[in-house]
Amino acid sequence: MKTPNITTLKKYFSSLKKMKRKYVTSELLSKEVGVYPDIINETFSYFDPMVNLDYQYNLMDLFDQLENLINDLSKESENKPHKKLVTKKQLEQYSSINDFVYQKMSIGGLIDRSAYLTDTDLRTLKRLINQEQLARKNTLKKNKKKR
Repeated sequence: MKTPNITTLKKYFSSLKKMKRKYVTSELLSKEVGVYPDIINETFSYFDPMVNLDYQYNLMDLFDQLENLINDLSKESENKPHKKLVTKKQLEQYSSINDFVYQKMSIGGLIDRSAYLTDTDLRTLKRLINQEQLARKNTLKKNKKKR
């Protein structure tokens, strides 16, 4: 089963934590959070499938499991390395897509088929392609307006 969204879990967790009741059903939680009970049951069915079948299921029984899952998911998200973004300064090194290909993938004017592009190079190429497509689209619009 797919892991629930961490923001949704945090919302439910904070609402359950604020409630001073020992017995909380999905209907009570739905009034607090503003989400339909069926959606809440679907989310909590990750912990116990009986939540979908029993509308009087006590969600406070799942409080500790919910807290543990939130902690685990937040630790995983912290460990992911961030992508290095392509800056305008990097893009200004290349006047066009052809210039990029000439600088990165050719030797003396001949295409090197064994050339390897890093992830940053691929992101740069993608940005250059997007800029080229946008420029072409804008010129088409200008030409249609002149007619």
